[in-house]
Amino acid sequence: MIGLALAVVLPGLQDFVMLAGPMLAASVWLLLRARFAQGAAARGKAISPATQHAMPTGPPRRGVFARRQAPPKYVVVDGSNVMHWKDNVPQIESVRAVVEKLTAAGYAPGVVFDANAGHKLMGKYKHDRAFGKLLGLPHERVMVVAKGTPADPVILASARDLGARIVSNDRFRDWAETHPEVTTPGHVIAGGYRDGQVWLDMA
Repeated sequence: MIGLALAVVLPGLQDFVMLAGPMLAASVWLLLRARFAQGAAARGKAISPATQHAMPTGPPRRGVFARRQAPPKYVVVDGSNVMHWKDNVPQIESVRAVVEKLTAAGYAPGVVFDANAGHKLMGKYKHDRAFGKLLGLPHERVMVVAKGTPADPVILASARDLGARIVSNDRFRDWAETHPEVTTPGHVIAGGYRDGQVWLDMA
């Protein structure tokens, strides 16, 4: 970030923007990837040793102990896009409604916001933990990208790394060359409000 700022301000370093910009975006993506992994690890530690000891061993049998937990079905939510879905007015309730709908459908949503999302919603900057509390999500599944960093490449890279779909009304056409998966029907889930209720095109 410091390098990018210096390249913008100081004469003779403008060419450094071409290097510093992608490096910053890549760093943000790696941080989000680590946070998703941290959340998965934390969920894996939720069973106490006593509970593990009490669980039956031997061949699987019918009933609750025969069930195996499926891996999370991640979905990356374009928070700065979704928050405008209702009446084209920024509202955190729109993002919360999408998160709740995805969770009810068995998905594990993660949300990425632009740096100015807090200012648009509440008049001041909000960080990952603050948005996590507002959305009822662990903070490792929420990211507010750094100022001056576009959220789109972070959203696209995170979705690709997690094998996840994206919830957004943005078609990401400017990124189709490097992320051709956005042109696959169903990869980007559109949505909106109908009769006061959020809907998602999950087909």
